Amino acid sequence: MKTLLLLFLILPSLIIAQSSGNNSILSLKNQLNISHLNNIEFQNDMIQPEKKKTGLAILYSLLLPGMGELYADNYNNGVYFTIADGLLWGALTGFSIYGNQQESNYRAFAQSHGGVSLEGKDETYFAVIGDYTSIDQYNIEKELYREFDDIYNIQTHYWNWESSEQRKEYREMWSSSESAFNNIRFIVGGLILNRLVSAINAVRLVVAYNKNIEQQVSWNFSMNVINHYTEPGVSINFTTSF
Repeated sequence: MKTLLLLFLILPSLIIAQSSGNNSILSLKNQLNISHLNNIEFQNDMIQPEKKKTGLAILYSLLLPGMGELYADNYNNGVYFTIADGLLWGALTGFSIYGNQQESNYRAFAQSHGGVSLEGKDETYFAVIGDYTSIDQYNIEKELYREFDDIYNIQTHYWNWESSEQRKEYREMWSSSESAFNNIRFIVGGLILNRLVSAINAVRLVVAYNKNIEQQVSWNFSMNVINHYTEPGVSINFTTSF
């Protein structure tokens, strides 16, 4: 009698549990709007970033050093090239302004204190007049060494410094101007070299970036819902590959 009573108490619980499990599965089926829930699989592959192009990295570095490194996602490396380029451009601007200013000064000084006519004179002429007190002194020396082709016409290329001190003062202005322009040539070379080195470095970083993409981890995630008559369950798998 006790056994029969116990059976009647347990049986409804088993029926409710089974019914509850089936209802849960049916509810999940309705939510997902599918007819078969026995095997559901979700898979997600990591989207790989687009590879960088070495040609663009070179172009960016030639336009502005450091931009190729920025394109390769490594501007910590390229910022030094950008800073160097800015400093070089600043120096070039400064020397250019100073050189042109000194050139205007020595031309005006030669005209005022040496009797020089500025029209039609080349750079060689302005270099020569700083070494000789007058055109007569210069021409006599050229005749002595039989360098007749270098003799100047007195009517068109006349000069005569009032004193040796004025000639030296002129020479200093001319020398400072020439030094500034010579520095500009070195700076231009530095600008070119900075771009070439930046381009090479950017190509190296792009190659490393693309290689890193190829080695990135891809992953997929799958979930299987198992529906047995007596016991529903869920199986989850997580897989990584290199």
